[in-house]
Amino acid sequence: MNPLLGRLHAYPFERLRALTRDITPNPAYRPISLGIGEPRHPAPALVEEALCANLSGLSSYPATAGEPVLREAIAAWVARRYGVGLNPSTQVLPVNGSREALFALAQTVIDPTRPGATVVCPNPFYQIYEGAALLAGAQTAFANSDPARNFACDWGQIDEATWARTQLVYACSPGNPTGAVMPLAEWKTLFELSDRHGFVIASDECYSEIYFRDEAPLGALAAAKALGREGFRNLIVLSSLSKRSNVPGMRSGFVAGDADILKAFLLYRTYHGSAMSKVVQAASAAAWNDEAHVEANRAQYRAKFAQVTPMLAKMLDVKLPDAGFYLWAGVPKDAHGGDDIAFSLGLLAQYNVAVLPGSLLAREAHGQNPGAGRIRMALVAEGPECQEAAERIVAYTRSL
Repeated sequence: MNPLLGRLHAYPFERLRALTRDITPNPAYRPISLGIGEPRHPAPALVEEALCANLSGLSSYPATAGEPVLREAIAAWVARRYGVGLNPSTQVLPVNGSREALFALAQTVIDPTRPGATVVCPNPFYQIYEGAALLAGAQTAFANSDPARNFACDWGQIDEATWARTQLVYACSPGNPTGAVMPLAEWKTLFELSDRHGFVIASDECYSEIYFRDEAPLGALAAAKALGREGFRNLIVLSSLSKRSNVPGMRSGFVAGDADILKAFLLYRTYHGSAMSKVVQAASAAAWNDEAHVEANRAQYRAKFAQVTPMLAKMLDVKLPDAGFYLWAGVPKDAHGGDDIAFSLGLLAQYNVAVLPGSLLAREAHGQNPGAGRIRMALVAEGPECQEAAERIVAYTRSL
């Protein structure tokens, strides 16, 4: 077996299942899960109709590069959303969801023969970043989020010697689990570090279309353009339809940016067998070409967060995030001593509400686990269910 598999950590949900194995939730309450970030709003009818109308695509092999109509739809969406022009033939590539691309990109750009090959990740983070780095033969370094700065990553925690070994940086904006959006100044810092040390930046932007203020979140491509980086050197942006369009089962997204990196990435994916079905491509093009369903979806999240956040803020350290569909809440010190795991297990046992302990989403770095003492709540269910969950969480916290 590949010895690198032994370096992988258990996925947070596997660790949580082990922790809750012997817990019998209170049967007086029906189960409510806020633990998994799986969109549960209905898929848009236009996507379902496009799937049904293009079933003939099942009878032929798809090209890994994707159909021109899909690449053009993606480029047109990027132009509308960010004011950035892309060449659909060389700067856009459809992928089977952002998870596949986040993992495969590391296998493409990491050279494990170089001493100390390093991947820098935010902390806490989407666990695919770490797994991709380890299986590419690299080591990881972590930049902790700073609650005092709206959970922005403290890139200054990474020393010059580590930056010199770094080949890939994962950025996540809006962040999972914090919901923080990177401002232009933070992008400027990363771009300057990339220019100095030559590493690739992978910007994970799959939550970009769920936001709560008038101004849409800044994306890496728009930041690069604003800073005069028209060629997007060493920058790859990853996006997805899963959250934007409520179609996680379609596994559809795209990567865009540096044409030279995408050329190598296409070569890797061709051998990897990562072509997207023509049926899914047709439905994806329909989704990227329509904004009405995205606006309706965003309105549903805004209504839920406006209702639930003030309720929880009475008992927990929580506020409306910049974007995304998570609440990143601090556990009171007088509730299990602020222990996020103990709080989560007690909540499940007594009130049958599942949340994800924040410490499971982070690693010990720079003397601390930045997820400790916090819980992640995914407000993906319908409004009344999220409200009921909030009422139970408040009641549980008050009881402690």
